Amino acid sequence: MAGAFCRVLGVWFLEVNVMSFSARCYLRSLADSAPIIGVLLATLALGGCSAVHLGYANSPSLVYWWMDRYADFSSEQGTQLRADLQIVHDWHRSMEIPRLVQQLRDLQAMAPKDVTPDQVCRVVDAVQERVQVTLERMVPAVARVAPTVQSAQLSHFSKALEARERKWQEEWLQPPLPERNQHRAKQWLQRLESFYGDLDKAQVALIHAHIPQSSVNPELQLREIQRRHQDILQTFKRVRDKAMQKEDTRGELQALLARSLHSPDATYRRYAAQVRQESCQLMSELHKLSSPAQRQHLINTLKSYEIDN
Repeated sequence: MAGAFCRVLGVWFLEVNVMSFSARCYLRSLADSAPIIGVLLATLALGGCSAVHLGYANSPSLVYWWMDRYADFSSEQGTQLRADLQIVHDWHRSMEIPRLVQQLRDLQAMAPKDVTPDQVCRVVDAVQERVQVTLERMVPAVARVAPTVQSAQLSHFSKALEARERKWQEEWLQPPLPERNQHRAKQWLQRLESFYGDLDKAQVALIHAHIPQSSVNPELQLREIQRRHQDILQTFKRVRDKAMQKEDTRGELQALLARSLHSPDATYRRYAAQVRQESCQLMSELHKLSSPAQRQHLINTLKSYEIDN
């Protein structure tokens, strides 16, 4: 189940996220471009792509392990966080899984027909809304740990973010443009074929034609990544140093989550919206080129995810 929506977002949203997310799915890519989500909120607790293969039921432990790589939690912090992750997981299973099942069935109903760019974007919006709800549900858990973060942990966290940033630049900024374009095309193909099966020559050609014409701007994305890195470090330091009340701490982290999901940089917001629209247009055109066999493959794949939890 979680894997389906990981892939839906990874495929249907976004060229901007294909680059912000060098991993295989939207949630993991959020971790690359918005570490507050990836490290302390996101992974969705419940649906990181790497966790899907090991089972939805084990995701709280897997998410904790992944988060601990960044924060190096103490024994006391770890005990609290593991308990809170399990609570969020239980809530997600009872409240969110039924919604996701319905969204999967809606996608299956759409699959035999052509779709417009607006329909594609609405699918993405609907899934993103459920992601945001889950992230917001995680804020109280993070708020209980945040005031206890030590200077050494912040230093550890900062170094981990710097390493992620270097890795991102090595993948998306430093290689020659033809190599980057080829990499982007490869990721599109891998994600699409995970739903449709093998693509035909016309579909592959459409992807390769789209890449050099898209509005993707790695320099602008890097600036946003760096802004988010500084934002999380400053927010956690502020929460720790000011000894805030519980509600104030939650408010700080809620605001941080909002800034991570919706950048305060108007230039970046316009850019992301433009690239998103281009990606929805591409998905619409690709789906129109799909054969009956490919559409049936898509339906079967989506149906299989109904029991992936």
